[in-house]
Amino acid sequence: MPGNRFGMGEPERSTWVRRLCKLVLFTSLGLCLSCAALAQTTDSRPGDSNKSWTVATDSKADSTNPTRTIQSHTESGNRTLDVQSLQTRGPDGSLKPYQDIETETVQVNATTTQTTTRTFVRDGNGTKALFQITKEERQTLPGGDSKLVRTTSNPDANGQLQLVQREVQETRKTSPGAEVTKTTVMLPSPNGGLAPAMQVEEHQKHSGSTVEIQKTTLLSDGAGGWQVGEVRKTTINDDDQSHSREERVSRPDADGKLGEITHTVSKETEGASGEKRNSEETYSIDVPGVGRDNRLHMVQRVTTTQVTDSAGQRTIRLAEQPNPGDPSSGLRVVTVTTDTVRSGSSGSQATRTIQARDGSGSLGVISVDMAKSNSADAIEVQIAPSKPK
Repeated sequence: MPGNRFGMGEPERSTWVRRLCKLVLFTSLGLCLSCAALAQTTDSRPGDSNKSWTVATDSKADSTNPTRTIQSHTESGNRTLDVQSLQTRGPDGSLKPYQDIETETVQVNATTTQTTTRTFVRDGNGTKALFQITKEERQTLPGGDSKLVRTTSNPDANGQLQLVQREVQETRKTSPGAEVTKTTVMLPSPNGGLAPAMQVEEHQKHSGSTVEIQKTTLLSDGAGGWQVGEVRKTTINDDDQSHSREERVSRPDADGKLGEITHTVSKETEGASGEKRNSEETYSIDVPGVGRDNRLHMVQRVTTTQVTDSAGQRTIRLAEQPNPGDPSSGLRVVTVTTDTVRSGSSGSQATRTIQARDGSGSLGVISVDMAKSNSADAIEVQIAPSKPK
């Protein structure tokens, strides 16, 4: 899916920061950072059973309120606790607590993991109040099967927790190299309690270096029946020389007829010198500035090049999209994102520079992000699409 109007979505920005700092928990704040300084402390030694670290990030975007995010990670025996605290600067210039997210993970036994996530907000007086709680239990079953149950509860006006969503996901092996995952999502019913509102069935098949995935989403029609909401077919080929991915998404039209709405093709190659190049083309029936003609048209092309040399690792990402004012003129570059990662004995440093096309058609710098970690083990910026499990 294309990102925002600058050609980059916030999840991608979060992934970049998370990979650098080895963070497990990071919630995208919707910020376009202009400056970020990260400091990490690790209170552990190899072989210790207790491990912890803390990262503080100061952020400021143009015309937005400066914020500070403090994230901590603690391990003790079979229990892990991740805490993310967001602070905003008040009228007096001091930092005030705004939101806290606590994620506790417990390894119950060799086959069962329980995770509880609590989200807290602050009122005008700074009082901490529970906003939402999510509980998840993941089990590994014999034969490689698995089951996941996730519940979400919100407090009512009296502070009593009310169950607002329940999700059950079951994965089973159907044959060597093949598995099917069925997910049922239950939401509040007008008649009280929870009722099935959505079902997702995903079939995944591995054959050599090829993975085929078909995911079908069914939506409740409110009368006990189900209607197809989306069918997503993905084919992944991954060998020693190249990695390619093709995805087709179909949805029903106003008459209920299923038709293809997007088609995405991506390919990654690696040269003899180690240079990596990834190209991704997205076709859609929706083109900015043009009415639908029920045909697929290219709406975005993203080209990413990654080079590693003595100066570090550089990744350059070019995003091209049609000009809404003149769609027939073809694609034009709308953003250029440059990532540079350098590692040394004292740690790692990363810089991300984003250029975007303004109203006059010129490319200008809109954001410069800087991150530092005292970990000498720098994390590379990956350009390949994520692979299925």
